[in-house]
Amino acid sequence: QVQLVESGGGLVQAGGSLRLSCAASGGTFSAAAMGWYRQAPGKARELVAGISSDGRTNYGDSVKGRFTISRDNAQNRIYLQMRSLKPEDTAVYYCTAGISGDTWSLGHGSWGQGTQVTVSS
Repeated sequence: QVQLVESGGGLVQAGGSLRLSCAASGGTFSAAAMGWYRQAPGKARELVAGISSDGRTNYGDSVKGRFTISRDNAQNRIYLQMRSLKPEDTAVYYCTAGISGDTWSLGHGSWGQGTQVTVSS
């Protein structure tokens, strides 16, 4: 079982940038798909970005062109670079591991505790 710890959240003005980080321990990090979900108050949790074990990426429609997911298998970390942030990006962001190397498996493995991102207008 992979343990996940997110960091890097905070308060930023609209148009600004933040980089989230997720540190993984246990399990076989390099073989797992990894990703970021977010949940805003009163809304369902949604996929933000995913990255497969071989580096293929996919993004939610609302963040395409603004967010970039990456992974560092040597450091057992994934990152989410967020640019051109909007107030509607405000949410708790969760790191998650898949149960296979493909991003379809995201959400079925481990979850982090979440990190708050707040974008002010």
